[in-house]
Amino acid sequence: MPKTDFIVDLSLLRDSELVADLDAIRELNPQRHEMEHLSGILYEDVETLTCAGYKDVGHDEFWVRGHMPGMPVMPGVIQLEAVAQLSSFFAQKHDLLGAEMVGFGGVDSARFRDVVVPGDRLILMIRLSKARRGRMIVADFQGVVGEKLVVDGVIRGIPLPVQAVKNHLASRAAQNVV
Repeated sequence: MPKTDFIVDLSLLRDSELVADLDAIRELNPQRHEMEHLSGILYEDVETLTCAGYKDVGHDEFWVRGHMPGMPVMPGVIQLEAVAQLSSFFAQKHDLLGAEMVGFGGVDSARFRDVVVPGDRLILMIRLSKARRGRMIVADFQGVVGEKLVVDGVIRGIPLPVQAVKNHLASRAAQNVV
C-alpha cells in the first residue's frame, strides 16, 4: 500500500515532535500497567479529526510467553485495544463525547494483514467519521509497521457510565460480605 493511502502521511510522524508522551496519555486514558498500549502520540489534526500514535512492542509484554511459544505474535485483540486507546485519547482531549470515560463500543471490518512482533513499532492512525456527543464516535483506523499496513478497519467508542459501574461493583461487593 503506497504512503498516500495512509490516513496520515508517514513523513509527518516524528519522535522529536511528540504531541503527547506516556505521562500526557495517562492524564486522559485510565489504563495502567499491562493494559497500557500506547507509547506516544505523534500527530493530531482537529480540523480533519485525525490522530496518530504508536506502541513500541516490547519483549516483556504479558502475552509474549504464551502467544505463541517460540513465535510471539501480538494478538489482534491487543492491536484493537491500542487503537481504542488512541481513539479515546483523541476524543477525551477534544471533549468530543462529553463523557467522563470513553469505552470500546465495537469494531467493524477489521482486517489483520501481517504480524506484529516484539521489537516492532506499531504506528496507529485514526480518522473520525462520526462524533455524536453523548452517544458515539466512529473512526476509520490503520496500523502500520515500517511502511506496511498490518491492520485496518472501523472502531466505535461510547461513553462509559462510570458511576453506574462503580455502584454495580459496590453492590456486588456488599452482597459478598459475610
